[in-house]
Amino acid sequence: MGFFLETVFGGLMAGMLYALVALGFVLIFKASGVFNFAQGAMVLFAALAMARFAEWLPRWLGFESLLLANLLAFCAAVACMVGVAWLVERLALRHLVNQEPIALLMATLGITYFLDGAGQLIFGSSTYKIDVGMPKDPLIVLENTFEGGLLLSKEDLYAALVAAALVGLLSLFFQKTRTGRALRAVADDHQAAQSIGIPLSRIWVIVWSVGGIVALVAGIIWGSKLGVQFSISLVALKAFPVVILGGLTSVPGAIVGGLLIGVGEKVSEIYLGPFLGGGIENWFAYVLALAFLLIRPQGLFGDKIIDRV
Repeated sequence: MGFFLETVFGGLMAGMLYALVALGFVLIFKASGVFNFAQGAMVLFAALAMARFAEWLPRWLGFESLLLANLLAFCAAVACMVGVAWLVERLALRHLVNQEPIALLMATLGITYFLDGAGQLIFGSSTYKIDVGMPKDPLIVLENTFEGGLLLSKEDLYAALVAAALVGLLSLFFQKTRTGRALRAVADDHQAAQSIGIPLSRIWVIVWSVGGIVALVAGIIWGSKLGVQFSISLVALKAFPVVILGGLTSVPGAIVGGLLIGVGEKVSEIYLGPFLGGGIENWFAYVLALAFLLIRPQGLFGDKIIDRV
């Protein structure tokens, strides 16, 4: 039972990180009605900006404080992501207002390749580290309940807490603020939102900026664990099944979907892997997403759309 609980806790921690990446997809879809294929590239670009500015700024400004370097690098990376959001709206989205969804979808694919190339050009293509002081040593809990206790990762635990706090703040932002309600109105109908005075261009800059900040937080956490390398953008591939499972329009769905997939893939790898040859963790999420597409295409918490003709 102790080993099983360790596996479940590990899956929950990984699931929160998947949910954090999936949250970027949900935010942009809720505000623009388009599935943002560039979210993985945004995670990579933001992580590269954070890593390189944390390295460059102490050298440029002549200080040695790691905390100050990280704070300044975070602010600089946020500014970069806001700049990316402004460029996306100025150069792409404003020319595609009220166009077919496939046009916006193809635009996000183009943004993906642009960010990948720009990241290599500006920040380099080596592997970089992000050191934000997250503890690497393990944590042993419930020693009196289970023999030897349960072995948990402090780094995963801290990352899950940060992800949970960010998810909570964004849920409040969407539900309780005027800007959040405006974002949801734009997602429902671009023309109707414009007709009542909601500035579409400003809303899109805001939501892509928020999506960029979410990508930055995800990039910092994954970069701290794995190092900043171009394989980080592949983490977003795991977020696709999370979004399908939870629902494209649901912030709570992104959380639940991430937790289910995180736990499911860990438990399946440990207990079914020996019988099926291993590697279940690589494809479990996609098989589960396919099953949901066949049974409940809108996901667990997604809105069911009914077209009347």
